[in-house]
Amino acid sequence: MKSFNAAHGMVMSFLKFGVLATLGEMLGLRISAGVYNRKGFGVLSRAVVWGILGMGINMAMIVFSKGVPQFMEYMGMADASAIINGDCCLDKLWIALAVSVAMNTIFAPVFMTFHKITDTHILDCGGSLRSLITPIPMARIITHLNWDTQWNFVFKKTIPFFWYPAHTITFLLPDEVRVLFAAILGVALGVLLAIAARMK
Repeated sequence: MKSFNAAHGMVMSFLKFGVLATLGEMLGLRISAGVYNRKGFGVLSRAVVWGILGMGINMAMIVFSKGVPQFMEYMGMADASAIINGDCCLDKLWIALAVSVAMNTIFAPVFMTFHKITDTHILDCGGSLRSLITPIPMARIITHLNWDTQWNFVFKKTIPFFWYPAHTITFLLPDEVRVLFAAILGVALGVLLAIAARMK
């Protein structure tokens, strides 16, 4: 499995996020509505979208885990690229935190907003698979998003207080398990989104 995971990282990212993050959303629905699935929820559509988003997350993790240590070396920290892939130590913790902060500050807000848009689109299409081939009315959905919750809870609270530390742990792990751990965090994301949905 390790060699398949290494050879087919994007395929595995699709599968891991497609399954685990969707399960997280089902758990979130259970918390907010008392059921794991219901008419119009669109489990299959969500799984496909999460699979695609998972590939984007994998790409972001590669870009930031390679790029941030390079930037830290540029700024004067010696051997950051080697340290992040070495044994656990205080310097590795510092680099992992820097990678997490960079990724979650630059990438996460765009990702979270796009996820909210796709989620809304699936619901607007009644949860059917046609949501995957129907053009997304971006301007209309963006205009009607609950930006108060998106900013004051999703961005201001979940990013610094959950995602910064959670992904610091992620980047302390070996390369081959980072995406799996991030996908498991999708379960936590489902719970957080359920809490956000209940905040009116």
